[in-house]
Amino acid sequence: MCTRILWNTGDHAVLTGRTMDWPESTEPVLTVLPRGQERDGGTLAGATVVGDNPLRWTSRFASLVTTVYGAGTADGLNEAGLGAHMLYLDSTDPGPRDPGLPGLQIALWIQYLLDGAATVREALFLLDACQLVPVEMHGFRATVHVALEDASGDSAIIEYIAGERRVHHDRSYTIMTNEPPYDEQLHLLREQVRRVKELGHDRPGSEVPLPGNVNAVDRFQRAAYFGALLPEPADDRQAVAAILAVTRNASVPFGAPYREGRFRT
Repeated sequence: MCTRILWNTGDHAVLTGRTMDWPESTEPVLTVLPRGQERDGGTLAGATVVGDNPLRWTSRFASLVTTVYGAGTADGLNEAGLGAHMLYLDSTDPGPRDPGLPGLQIALWIQYLLDGAATVREALFLLDACQLVPVEMHGFRATVHVALEDASGDSAIIEYIAGERRVHHDRSYTIMTNEPPYDEQLHLLREQVRRVKELGHDRPGSEVPLPGNVNAVDRFQRAAYFGALLPEPADDRQAVAAILAVTRNASVPFGAPYREGRFRT
């Protein structure tokens, strides 16, 4: 349902495109949040959802974010240049609650990172200070994974599968969609490259067969292909146009065939 595309190899800027392919409005609100703000990671839209040892903190950085359903942050950029994006991942499982660790309701996950970290590396250290707590928003379970990037172009993908944190931290991790978990997505991409080479295509070209449907695997592979072919832009305007072009190619159009209900593709 969503795609994140990072372009961190150009000389003009570090750019990120993100689609929000949700089949209904998430009631987004673009919000400016100041530094020095007190936070309670145990509340959701004013209600207490982590009653035992909720995480509390004070924001170190100001941020510009997009909220969803008035309950959490889905995307944002802080004043130090750290960007964060929350995408759906049905298999997310932080594991059983350990009240010995401060609990952070999952819809505030990236806000906590944007508030406290200037870089991807700093954000990864913050993860050790708390435990994610799943919640429900707007009638669905908020099972998500997170993509991070910073002003240097560093990148990380963070997932919790079967109670285990999995972190992919490298500038090369530029694409993220949804199911399956990220290590399996990378395996499927390598298999696609192998099949293309077996067909005799050693170089990208218009004859190279590409997956064209709206499921998460097809979108991942399509975004990886076109993202790798972006030409060096002449200026910032061209750079933004280029990343938007790849983002639109991976976007799910209206009327697309969603599998198994509204939220899984």
